[in-house]
Amino acid sequence: MSTQTKVAEKKSRADVALTQAIEIARVGDDNKAKNIVILDLRGITPIFDFFVLMTGGSRRQLHTLTEEADDYMTGEGEKRLSIQGYQTSRWIAQDYGDIIVHVFDADSRSYYALEELWADAKIVDWKRE
Repeated sequence: MSTQTKVAEKKSRADVALTQAIEIARVGDDNKAKNIVILDLRGITPIFDFFVLMTGGSRRQLHTLTEEADDYMTGEGEKRLSIQGYQTSRWIAQDYGDIIVHVFDADSRSYYALEELWADAKIVDWKRE
């Protein structure tokens, strides 16, 4: 496989991940999540491309946001590699390889401040994409 082919495949995978991150944000919006942010981490870390951050108002809503995001990704043929925090329901993180979906309660979102930790990341304007 040529270097150009590998670059084209990598770029197309990144485009797919961006589209999926935007759709996850929309799923969150449809389910009344607050403060939805997509951080573009390409070029900052080789581990993943996007964080999708959202805040829910109750344990039930955090579970719904988590499950609806997973339903969307499963429908896209993506497998969740791991999930953390579902039982405690303060900060639920789902790993899809290129995308990490973070669903927080308000206190945890403020405490961990991932937007500040990853301040070099570009914010994706998902409502305009």
